[in-house]
Amino acid sequence: MKKVAVNIARLALAVSLIFSGFVKGVDPLGTQYKITDYLQALHLGDYVSDTMALGMSVLLSAVEFGLGICLLFAIRRRLVSRLVVLMMAVMTPLTLWLAVANPISDCGCFGDAIVLTNWQTFWKNILLLGMAITVAVWPLEMMRFVSRSNQWIVVNYSAVFILAVSGWSLYDLPYFDFRPYHVGTDLRKGWQRMMDGEESPYSDFFAERVTLKGNGDKLELVDSEDITEPMLSYSGYTFLLVSPHLEQADDSQLDLINQLYEYADDEGYPFYCLTASGEKGISRWIGATGAEYPFCQTDDIVLKTMIRSNPGLLLLKDGKIIRKWSHNRLPGEQELTKPLALLEIGKMPADSVPRKVLLILLWYVLPLMVLTIADRLWAWTRWMKKKKESNKVYQLFKKGKNEKENRSRQLEDEPEPAGGPESGQGTE
Repeated sequence: MKKVAVNIARLALAVSLIFSGFVKGVDPLGTQYKITDYLQALHLGDYVSDTMALGMSVLLSAVEFGLGICLLFAIRRRLVSRLVVLMMAVMTPLTLWLAVANPISDCGCFGDAIVLTNWQTFWKNILLLGMAITVAVWPLEMMRFVSRSNQWIVVNYSAVFILAVSGWSLYDLPYFDFRPYHVGTDLRKGWQRMMDGEESPYSDFFAERVTLKGNGDKLELVDSEDITEPMLSYSGYTFLLVSPHLEQADDSQLDLINQLYEYADDEGYPFYCLTASGEKGISRWIGATGAEYPFCQTDDIVLKTMIRSNPGLLLLKDGKIIRKWSHNRLPGEQELTKPLALLEIGKMPADSVPRKVLLILLWYVLPLMVLTIADRLWAWTRWMKKKKESNKVYQLFKKGKNEKENRSRQLEDEPEPAGGPESGQGTE
């Protein structure tokens, strides 16, 4: 029963840590935003830069994912089980503070994939802490899935995998999009539900178009109007350039962004830049880029939720999100040769989630399964060989013993020679 309890606890911990690390790894910017929220709640935000917070995000996802994999394969059982107890001993009081003080509405333990209340998170951590202690008390009861000599393959391959996932998600967009603004979302319907008084994740979405006049960096606000409903109600294609803060936006693709606007303008597609920057930030962006497209102001949290790129580009058709691009993967002139209705990028892409899951299975899960099966077969072969060798030794020992016993019986059965001691005759 002890062995069963330890292995059940070990597998539950492993699944929780692997999932938590993976969803953080596929959305490192989202994890960075959550870490920043924690730091601000602890009044430490001024001491940690965005770059440091992003590094902490990638490191946290890698550590959680790595510990989960080590538990799953029973690698370095004593050390890993103690590290998990230490981590849970830190996280559990922290989540208790979150539950009591409620400085942040969502702890972000499972990213945007599974949203838990702070109290739900605390009780979840209490359960995981109990499991971690159980595993740490009897670490050697964990059953190995791979031999000690092959454990380095699992560790290194898993580290490369999770870091590659985080790196690609930073360069492009999150490999899996768990947020309410994913491709296929009908913003028009979500907005209409909110207008009808129903609960909607788009209640904070608004677009207030601003009109600036002046010269260079001295542009000033002269007018503003709410264009949320006209924007979402528009029948046809709409480009949305999203930048939570123009002051921090990547400026490596300015020419391409201007080309995209020119293409949209030529084809008659509305093109807006959504930002949370004020007049000064917008004015500087226009002065530096020569942007001619209109600007709309909205909440920065909404913009960070819409796309994990600064800037990023969304393509809407009839109020529905059909494409998203990071600033590193914007479509160029070679792709925008015709009206969008005649191009592949002007159509809703086929559901890519099954394909993405299949790629994960092929590139990560399948190799580890093959390694595990090969390792177990190898271990079984070694065990059979040792058993066979031990049987040979036993057989040789048994054979020698039998031969000795046979010789003893033969000696006992042989008759005494004539002239022996009992005959009274001797030799000189």
